Amino acid sequence: MNDHHSTSRIRRTILKAGAGAGASLTGLASGGVWAAGSDKPEKEEVRIGFIPLTDCASIVMASVLGFDKKYGIKIIPSKESSWASVRDKMVNGELDAAHVLYGLVYGVQMGIGGPKKDMAVLMNLNQNGQAITLSKKIADKGAVDGASLAKLMQTDKREYSFAQTFPTGTHAMWLYYWLASYGINPMKDAKVITVPPPQMVANMRVGNMDGFCVGEPWNHRAIVDGVGITAATTQDIWRDHPEKVLGTTGEWAKAHPNTARALIAAILDASKWIDASLSNKSKMADTIADKSYVNTSVDVINQRILGRYQNGLGKTWDDPNHMKFFNDGTVNFPYLSDGMWFMTQHKRWGLLKAEPDYLATATAVNQVALYKEGASLAKVAVPKTLMRTTRLIDGTVWDGKNPKAYADSFKIRA
Repeated sequence: MNDHHSTSRIRRTILKAGAGAGASLTGLASGGVWAAGSDKPEKEEVRIGFIPLTDCASIVMASVLGFDKKYGIKIIPSKESSWASVRDKMVNGELDAAHVLYGLVYGVQMGIGGPKKDMAVLMNLNQNGQAITLSKKIADKGAVDGASLAKLMQTDKREYSFAQTFPTGTHAMWLYYWLASYGINPMKDAKVITVPPPQMVANMRVGNMDGFCVGEPWNHRAIVDGVGITAATTQDIWRDHPEKVLGTTGEWAKAHPNTARALIAAILDASKWIDASLSNKSKMADTIADKSYVNTSVDVINQRILGRYQNGLGKTWDDPNHMKFFNDGTVNFPYLSDGMWFMTQHKRWGLLKAEPDYLATATAVNQVALYKEGASLAKVAVPKTLMRTTRLIDGTVWDGKNPKAYADSFKIRA
């Protein structure tokens, strides 16, 4: 697809999405938050799966602080053991929706991450705040960042093993992108394994991997436990990258539009609350540290959500690009370009064999019109465009305009 056609299609898609949202908003604008008639949520109890990670916080807080009640629903958070289990329970309807990896939703949509099923991204839950941890053993040999890791792998030859959390997920894509930007081909030069987030630190402790990419608080936990060091944060790879989403099946989103809007609005309220102040962030850390949620000590969670980082080797810094849940609503918008980016990486690493229709797939999965309606309920402004532009760690610019050329442009690939 040439640039001109691609751009005009994107423009048409944007106009269509905008019109759809405007049309269905009129019914919600009058009266209180919920009119008792046709706007009533189809389902009052909504079961949402989550994995024990800091970025499940907006779902947990929406439930704990009662933001859900305001919109006529009750969120029941359901703690899950692995991303594969989240996927299976979403696909078979045991969960209504889930805190889930962006790339997992697209993997299921494309039939490359388990069963093929139409999926829906209702909103983005957070940006930034994941990291790449290298084991203390290889850090002691000098591998403390990408360049020194590449050097060690050249001079001290053996099989190097790295873990991610799900084959099509965000952590796999950050890990591969980071390794490749230092000349390491993750498919040829290393062994890559899949490990659920809460099991990363224990696996590193017994020597099962040289490095991993996971969400917080498990990178900080590796430092506290003395088994790993932070070599890079994911915001170093892509500042303000998309991360977890509120995902569900296409079928569920179609059958429960009012419930979906209520969910989006309640989670937006919770996201706004978390990012509103340092004391709210601290209260959030106290809440989610509990064993029914993340099950770790508060001090392992509360540093990095405030942007206070240490690498485990004596270096400390304040990172303004730490995990964000709201950031004036810019975090939560389901940009089509974000969904398309994950497909370009799935193609790059050979997970997708054929060229997908990037724009059509992202338009079908990312529920822009529903999101706009939920945002209107929560009085949150939405961006004017469905695409955003970013420069990644290797200097490449992603803007969603020519995904095929972008996917084909990488020297290191499967």
